Amino acid sequence: MNLPEPFVRRTQELLGDEFPDFLDALDIPSPVSVRVNDKTAYVPSDDRVKWCDSGYYLSGRPVFTLDPLFHAGVYYVQEASSMFLQQAMSQFVAPAGVVLDLCAAPGGKSTLISQFLKTGGMLVSNEIVRSRAFILVENLIKWGNDAVVVTNNVPADFQRLPSFFDAVVVDAPCSGEGMFRKDAGAIDEWSEQNVEMCARRQRDILTDVWDTLKKDGILIYSTCTYNREENEKNVSWIETELGAEILRIDTAAYPQITVSDKGYRFFPHKTRGEGFFLSVLRKTSDAPSLRMKKQEKRKLKPEFDETEFKNRLMEPEDWKIYSDNNFISAFRLKFSTEVELLKNNLHIMHYGITLCEIKGRDLIPHTSLALSKSINTEKIQQAEVELRDALLYLKKEAINLPDAEKGFILVKYQNIPLGWVKNIGNRTNNLYPNEWRIRMKI
Repeated sequence: MNLPEPFVRRTQELLGDEFPDFLDALDIPSPVSVRVNDKTAYVPSDDRVKWCDSGYYLSGRPVFTLDPLFHAGVYYVQEASSMFLQQAMSQFVAPAGVVLDLCAAPGGKSTLISQFLKTGGMLVSNEIVRSRAFILVENLIKWGNDAVVVTNNVPADFQRLPSFFDAVVVDAPCSGEGMFRKDAGAIDEWSEQNVEMCARRQRDILTDVWDTLKKDGILIYSTCTYNREENEKNVSWIETELGAEILRIDTAAYPQITVSDKGYRFFPHKTRGEGFFLSVLRKTSDAPSLRMKKQEKRKLKPEFDETEFKNRLMEPEDWKIYSDNNFISAFRLKFSTEVELLKNNLHIMHYGITLCEIKGRDLIPHTSLALSKSINTEKIQQAEVELRDALLYLKKEAINLPDAEKGFILVKYQNIPLGWVKNIGNRTNNLYPNEWRIRMKI
């Protein structure tokens, strides 16, 4: 691997005698790892990621595109080192809290956070780039957790929400040194000037969102790079300039993780994963709180019976129904005030469960409902399909369901929902989202 000379020099200083082993590791193919959704008992291998109880290494890289379980959100392909976020969450974040994942796309850390929170807490998952925000929405819908809001905002926009979050995760845009063996382009783009630029940008991002964190709230800061400028030095800056206390994660069970003076490092010659850095801090400074006002009840337009929609979900009394443009959505009732504040202050791409689209007086069930862990399937017609038909469905092609009754049908593969079709007798209309369809030849 042809590495820039300044990078070699700087990393030698960081690693000392370990540097030759580090270089050798960069010539070894990256391990393939996935994290499994708790909506199934799926076990892809017996090779576990030590620091994440739902993480697994695979023996090779299959064609994920041709696996319906991948599209159904049964697992997420995620780099193993970044799964260490689970340890930070479980040791310091309350599962009933409100959490912001600021730089979230494509969604690896957000799916992990939402699985940790389950139905007890709420996640706000943000992505600044609109095209990437659509991918984030797709992956979170497929994961199926419902107390999630996806936003498309710049960090400064969150200043409208002082002391709103119990925890903020900033997986900051960085120089990408830890991805060199996976991404040759990262090597070409690297320079000492870019490192310094990234470090400044990270401090700007942190400054923009700091006041959104409650006093004693938790900041989890991470990068996929090695240098001290973007890691330890920025953590020191957070301590002194913003007002924070570094917290120590118990890593006794993971001796392969390098404990830094300000956080935790993953090097490919010591851990099965890419380069990664993570630090956990508690906010010690104070900030003005956002006063949460009680919101007026909004009627659905056009007029529909809310009970009809609540009954599509388990625990129907726990939901509030919303009407936005031509879509009807549901969110956990206990977070209704927070949801209204977010809707009034940020650009919302998706929230909760999108139940259906209104077309005239017709209600077309949405894929978000099909993939939700909270769907009540008791009165829903379902059809199990084999692999070939599952892939045809995911390509948004017609499939035959000769034994099904007319109407909307939930298509399943290995008892896992994929989405909806409308059976009109001699054929079915495929309702899978066009932008999600498989384009690969099967």
